[in-house]
Amino acid sequence: MAKQASSSRVTDAFKGSLVGTSEALPGISGGTVALIVGVYERLIAGASHVTSAIRLGIADVPRGQGLRRAGEEFRKADWQMIVPLMIGMVVGLLLSSRLLAPLVTDHKQYAYAVFFGLVLASLWVPFSASGRRWGLREWPLALLGAGAAFWLTSLSATGSADNMLVVFFSGAIAVSALILPGLSGSFLLLALGMYEPTIEALNERDFGYLGVFLAGLLVGLALIVKVLRWLLENFHRVTLVILTGVMAGALRALWPWQGEDEHDTSLYAPTEGVPLTLALALAGFVVVATVLVIGHRKEQAAAAGRDGDDDTPPPGQRARRRHAKV
Repeated sequence: MAKQASSSRVTDAFKGSLVGTSEALPGISGGTVALIVGVYERLIAGASHVTSAIRLGIADVPRGQGLRRAGEEFRKADWQMIVPLMIGMVVGLLLSSRLLAPLVTDHKQYAYAVFFGLVLASLWVPFSASGRRWGLREWPLALLGAGAAFWLTSLSATGSADNMLVVFFSGAIAVSALILPGLSGSFLLLALGMYEPTIEALNERDFGYLGVFLAGLLVGLALIVKVLRWLLENFHRVTLVILTGVMAGALRALWPWQGEDEHDTSLYAPTEGVPLTLALALAGFVVVATVLVIGHRKEQAAAAGRDGDDDTPPPGQRARRRHAKV
């Protein structure tokens, strides 16, 4: 029994490392990978218990009621699974960030080409999840979102890494990728101009930066994720339509041919290294497309295994409900 439990923890740690590695890659949703390796539901349930415990603690302690209710909620999380999973995620994230940092710094054009392909393929997720074919109402909303994202990513983010308030809000925004279909937290950081500083902080063990960023993650998990949950529950189609447009417009941040100077946010026509750049973008596209196909087949298999139970919602709807539970 002990050997079996130990093997299970090693397996959970390995699954966590896959999720952590995916989180370092813009365009690959860690939630999608968690769904494929079979830990998504338990991970989201655990996050829900933890955020509820924090909320209860904040509400009860000032009123003199102590931490009893918070402790009870905290213990409901499956820590035997979550602890090895989180250890694996941290290890995977640190190793992948160590490998990615020199690539982004020394080969920015080629790294961005891969990222561009990753995100371009992931646009299919919110687009397909939005439901019916888009009409005259949806396209203007998507174009509005795309235009806003294109403009925002054209602004220079120079010096933002030195502003702890920006770091805090970057963490809060990045965690929203947990419940937005197909969205990567790393992609959000790239669009905000905070990806490279965050990767550097991880590699340099800048605990001041990381502490502020983690605080932002926690606040975002407790507040922003709740707002997004409400939007998805009440304006599901509109939210996903706008999200698709925002992701498409934010691809500007990943255009491989950009100014080398951090002050220069201009875009340039393809010049040197075009064949290799296009090949890498295609490779990134294929990676995400493969992940999405595997995830789709996994959902189909789960649907077939329900033996025609009409009361059980389809996988896509189940995934949206799981997102909404955070």
